[in-house]
Amino acid sequence: MLNKRYLPSITALQCFEAVTRHLSFTRAAQELHLTQSAVSKQVAQLEELLQHLLFRRVRRRLQLTPAGDLYLVEVRKILTQVEMSTHTLRSYGGETEVLRVSTPSTFGARWLVPRLKGWRLRHPHIHLDVCNEQSADALLQGHSDLAFYFGQGSRPGTECVKLFGEELVAVCAPSSLPHQPFTDPTQLTDLVLLQNASRPQAWHEWFERQGYHTDHSYHGPRFDTFYMCIRAAQVGCGVALLPRFLVEEELTDGKLVIAWQHPMPSRDAYYLAYPEHSAGVPKVKAFVTWMMEHIDHPVGAAEGCDL
Repeated sequence: MLNKRYLPSITALQCFEAVTRHLSFTRAAQELHLTQSAVSKQVAQLEELLQHLLFRRVRRRLQLTPAGDLYLVEVRKILTQVEMSTHTLRSYGGETEVLRVSTPSTFGARWLVPRLKGWRLRHPHIHLDVCNEQSADALLQGHSDLAFYFGQGSRPGTECVKLFGEELVAVCAPSSLPHQPFTDPTQLTDLVLLQNASRPQAWHEWFERQGYHTDHSYHGPRFDTFYMCIRAAQVGCGVALLPRFLVEEELTDGKLVIAWQHPMPSRDAYYLAYPEHSAGVPKVKAFVTWMMEHIDHPVGAAEGCDL
């Protein structure tokens, strides 16, 4: 026996949302070109499905109940998404495919986006939908078609294409450096070590590989993304341990400098992954081919990027 699915109709959701704005069944009906009784019936059926009253009358005026107020937030999200999807299909036409790509945020902004310039000229019928990485299981859960990630080159149920490795460098604003050069790397702790939430062991390993130890390697403000670490270092909040390729622009412009000359190669690498069952899908193959062709392109400004 199939489980009952609690799926109200779009019409019912539209009626409910219109009534919340007008606080009137009559005016909602006029907006939707329905009869007042039809709107009332849709809302009543919705209340029966939810087993909660959505409206109550107080001194002849309609008011949302707490349950109705809570439900309204979700209903507006649903209606907005349906409307956006409809506009997208109308704009691009029935032959357009959407390719959903997830990426770590700073990697996406600094490395990926500049390499997407010209994509739409070669693939006019493949619309890119690029979003920040949500979880390691985004691919297998169907949230994205391809995913960039940093780590080991194997994930269950996926094909992984190695892009490149990285080396971490200690950087800070020029004004943060003392007049006298450091004599050993542990003196960097005087500048405040900026921590990245995705690499909690980085500073400890960096000191260890040089044969040093400090009780302060885990101390310092912690940031969610490399981009925030870059900005924090740039404005003088401390010294950050960052992938060199993400800060080449700042190093070239002199906005950041190397605080201690010891680049540390990472044991992991950057990969592009897609589900095994998608290996033969044309849009996935097209994107992988594009990335491998553009992997060595220099990172430049992305202005005018024709996606």
